[in-house]
Amino acid sequence: VQLQASGGGLVQAGGSLRLSCAASGRTFSSYGMGWFRQAPGKEREFVAAVSWSGGGTYYADSVGGRFTISRDNAKNTVYLQMNSLKPEDTAVYYCAADGLHYSASYSTRVYEYDYWGQGTQVTVSS
Repeated sequence: VQLQASGGGLVQAGGSLRLSCAASGRTFSSYGMGWFRQAPGKEREFVAAVSWSGGGTYYADSVGGRFTISRDNAKNTVYLQMNSLKPEDTAVYYCAADGLHYSASYSTRVYEYDYWGQGTQVTVSS
């Protein structure tokens, strides 16, 4: 599966952005999906995950209550709605697919994901 992330940009603190990740391939709907981010000089970190059906979601503590992950399997797209953005949310955001068909668990580690998009820059100004 190939992934293409979009929707990043420059926003003021307190603002909102919605990231999209368009996937190619018929297996998208069977994979768990995740969003990660990487700030300059830091390791890539988990942000959010959604199950293959979209019925379950999981968030990093740092974004819980502010970010919402969702997916539309008919459109082969996963979304990340980001509200109440903070300067510390500034990073390159990556979408990823775990490559596991119909998994019942969430993947939160980088090595658990097999497919990655190219990343989209999110910059939050104070």
